[in-house]
Amino acid sequence: MQSKKSNFSEWYTEITKEAKLCDLRYNVKGFVVFMPWSVASMKRMYNIYEAEMERTGHRPAWFPALIPESNFHKESKHVEGFTPEVFWVEHAGGNKLEERLAMRPTSETAMYQMYSLWIQGKSDLPLKIYHSSQVWRYETKATRPFIRSREFHWIESHNAFATEAEARAQVKEDMEMAANVIFGEFGVPFLFFERPQWDKFPGAVSTYAADTLMPDGRVLQLPSTHLLGQNFAKPFDVKFLNEKGESEYCHQTCYGPCISRIYAAIISTHGDDSGLVLPFSLAPTQAIIVPIPKKGSEEAVERAAREIVSLLSKSGIRAEADFSPNTPGFKYNEWEMKGVPFRVEVGAREAESGVYTVVRRDIRAKAQVKKEELASWLSNEGERMLEDMKKRAQASFDARLSKADSMESLSAELGKGKIVAVPFCTMEKAGEKCADAVKEKYSANVRGVRFDKHENAHGKCIACGKAATAVAYVARQY
Repeated sequence: MQSKKSNFSEWYTEITKEAKLCDLRYNVKGFVVFMPWSVASMKRMYNIYEAEMERTGHRPAWFPALIPESNFHKESKHVEGFTPEVFWVEHAGGNKLEERLAMRPTSETAMYQMYSLWIQGKSDLPLKIYHSSQVWRYETKATRPFIRSREFHWIESHNAFATEAEARAQVKEDMEMAANVIFGEFGVPFLFFERPQWDKFPGAVSTYAADTLMPDGRVLQLPSTHLLGQNFAKPFDVKFLNEKGESEYCHQTCYGPCISRIYAAIISTHGDDSGLVLPFSLAPTQAIIVPIPKKGSEEAVERAAREIVSLLSKSGIRAEADFSPNTPGFKYNEWEMKGVPFRVEVGAREAESGVYTVVRRDIRAKAQVKKEELASWLSNEGERMLEDMKKRAQASFDARLSKADSMESLSAELGKGKIVAVPFCTMEKAGEKCADAVKEKYSANVRGVRFDKHENAHGKCIACGKAATAVAYVARQY
């Protein structure tokens, strides 16, 4: 297999193929078939994220995939930003539609016309709704499975509040949800940035987004959350009657964790040169039992393997036995490629003694575990495994954060595959020229300023030489 460190691109392509995560042979360009092994994990990711959404007061709904073109034109910046990416439906059967329908690129224009009907008084607020869905965007950049495609799977929440303060609090809560789930449950580290004003969501007041760093030194955006202010409430007439009987426009936010893209980050953060390394909670199979029979022990070994599968399954652990005719070595490699957290080896000696050799996928540590203790041992060790994965991932991420105070030193740090903090003139619209200069010279993007802590700027902007007002972070991106 290709080396993840020296040839990440080929490693990623190989792992998605050999682990049977997706099939690129679907005959519509940019659209990918997600195969059972990846979908089984992503369904669990959805469950974990949706539980977190509901814990914070969000409620589920399903909205149509088709949006009338007229809805887009109600918010000018939104239509300007998204129209080039939209797939349009113009015919139904043999009939040309009176109005074109957009395949949902995002749901603001679908949901907010309904919010204007649902919200009447202050008692209807806050309104916090999420839906899990697919969206479609005509990506013109090169597509890559799970990372960038023309159809992706995500959750989006859309919230309405009576005050700006409540909306800003929701943005912070969105970030906390990302930390709880993406790092806490999936082990993927990231930084949350406030995006520059020239790089915000179309129609938003401010945009905040989580960036993780892939092994090739390029950042991948994970969830983004947007403070919309009243920019959508006014054109869509989303308002309420206050205590005085006066009509006020709501303050809104939206949030979009992309499950398929987060899955790409899990693959890339934890995988090694033998294949996937999956967190225990996400693995479709958590323990693979590998029978290793010798002549005369076949029945005893098979019986012991089946007993272990039954024992673990009754304890809520997803287990299966590999009774294929392949050699044990082939089986080890195949299930390591798939990222199964634990391998339980069952030979004649183990079948007789009831003590099994268990191998942990991430560090390949071996342990001898009694049959009656196996289920609890795997559950406890699965939790330890996640904590170890998080520590390794965070240490690797932190080691690739750097600083530069000139264009030349920025170039050197970018060449090492790092996210680089630099003095920058401004995050307002006027700074876009300097960001363009950085992008043109180094194919890197200004990602924004840290949201989790205030950093005082010193020195001069690396691009224009004016006094810096911000510590901006620069990286190459997908």
